[in-house]
Amino acid sequence: MRTGDICRYSLGGVLAAILAIFLVWPIALTVRGAFISPDGQGTLYYLTSIFRDPTLVAGLWNSLRIAVCTTAVAFLIALPLAVLSARYKFPGKGLLSGMVLVPLILPPFVGAIGVLALLGRFGAVNALLGKLGLIDSQLPGVDFLGAGFVGVVVMEALHLFPIAYLNFAAALANVDPTLDEAALNLGAGWWRRFYRITLPLITPGLFAGLVIVFIWSFTELGTPLMFGYRQVTAVQIFEGLRDVQTNPRPFALVVVMLAVAGGLYLLSRAVLGGRGYAMTGKASIAGGEKPLVGLKGWVAAGVFVGVTLLAALPHIGVAIASFSVDGAWYRSILPLEWTVDHYAAALGHPLAVGAIRLSLGLSAMAMVLCLLVGFAIAYLSVRAKVRGAWLLDALAMLPLAVPGLVMAFGYVAMTLAWPFGSGQPLEGKLAVLGMAPNPLPLLVISYAVRRLPYVVRSAAAGLQQTSETLEEAALNLGAGTLLTLRRIVVPLVAANLIAGGILAFSFSMLEVSDSLVLAQKQAHFPVTRAIYEFFSRLGDGPSIAGAMGVWGMLLLTLTLISASRLLGRRMGAVFRV
Repeated sequence: MRTGDICRYSLGGVLAAILAIFLVWPIALTVRGAFISPDGQGTLYYLTSIFRDPTLVAGLWNSLRIAVCTTAVAFLIALPLAVLSARYKFPGKGLLSGMVLVPLILPPFVGAIGVLALLGRFGAVNALLGKLGLIDSQLPGVDFLGAGFVGVVVMEALHLFPIAYLNFAAALANVDPTLDEAALNLGAGWWRRFYRITLPLITPGLFAGLVIVFIWSFTELGTPLMFGYRQVTAVQIFEGLRDVQTNPRPFALVVVMLAVAGGLYLLSRAVLGGRGYAMTGKASIAGGEKPLVGLKGWVAAGVFVGVTLLAALPHIGVAIASFSVDGAWYRSILPLEWTVDHYAAALGHPLAVGAIRLSLGLSAMAMVLCLLVGFAIAYLSVRAKVRGAWLLDALAMLPLAVPGLVMAFGYVAMTLAWPFGSGQPLEGKLAVLGMAPNPLPLLVISYAVRRLPYVVRSAAAGLQQTSETLEEAALNLGAGTLLTLRRIVVPLVAANLIAGGILAFSFSMLEVSDSLVLAQKQAHFPVTRAIYEFFSRLGDGPSIAGAMGVWGMLLLTLTLISASRLLGRRMGAVFRV
């Protein structure tokens, strides 16, 4: 075996070890914890007790309802937009297609602040209805949020539909338009052509987008917390964290969540994954996009504008709340008094300043780890074609299919002496619970692992579209592998690495599940945990939380626009299982 091959396989072994320790091991510990009693004996009691507890069963049912409804709403929003974007030209298409990504700039966890201010019983919409005389303004208003359930579904659907849209649009862009034209010439109507030709061809793309929406909404923690809708599995797991050292039930509940998410994923894969159809042509054939002129073009543009405005309402609500004087936006259409003091507090309060500084550092370190590990995996898979590299790629994409809450609990399990016995490698070095926790290294690792798919897919896309001839020339001239990587390969895929890196950084800044679970003391609070603490505080707390949310929106706006410009339509591959 040549020296270069030895280095590549050695690197593959190191990467496999890293993924095994920080991805597979936490999941395995969590699963094992559900079947071990506090005295170290194997048991099924805690797992079966989940289904004997009406409260926990109701939580699972509510989580499934949220996931199904969110996925359905996201599908109904995303598919028409994707069809318009992929098949037709209309005024302002380029700008409007980019605006569809706006909902991604704010986690539903933060957007809930705006939704509550707008649609709550004492919110702006009910105040407007009272002014119009449609309801009694002296009584609590209409429950638009459905005791929290509707609010959670709406907020998550508005946040996640762009992920479905990106996958749908990419799938439609790869459909050969001549197939549709042939069916049209045979007399098939629009709906028949779409149902019999287009839909089967884009089924893998539909599946890729919807499965992520389903898993994310099924396991979402922050949004139900903000809406006070606590009878869902994710919140019940979070509330069980305080008992995890003496009671295995939270581990059992995590395993049930993982089994439901994984089982539905595999079932959907079996039912839909095999229904793909090969194409002999390419969607780049001229004439693939038809111009919509006159009223039709403006209607298509209006659809994009309408959806974007609807999706932006939570962001608008957060922004307004951040400028409202404490208690001034109550039973009123707009705040009765305005202030900018909350922005000063968001950058001057010790908790806020510490959280922002900490998140910047943690996210930067996570981004560096993502870039190093992600590029190495992409290079071994795409360029070096090392045997078994497909497994590295599959493991790197696993965090998209594994709930973030499961991963967070896995990192908690890594630090516990119980139920895995004394002498753990990390015992005494890392801690999430207890009197002297030290979760910062785990926060960096968890952020990096959770965002690793973004860098791997971005780097792989760049390598696949870059010719190998320059690398071969450099190697033939005597340049070593490292020199070739540094001087040739990395500069050629720099745009993709930058795009993946800024996505990893920005989404790490606003990561919810890991931050809420792993950071238990104020000194370790990242931004999202600080926002939750402010929101739960009376007085100016919600307004400061809104101001911090606006800072987060500005950050993600810049990063997503940059990533979208660098990746273009390949952006959809970043959010694909």
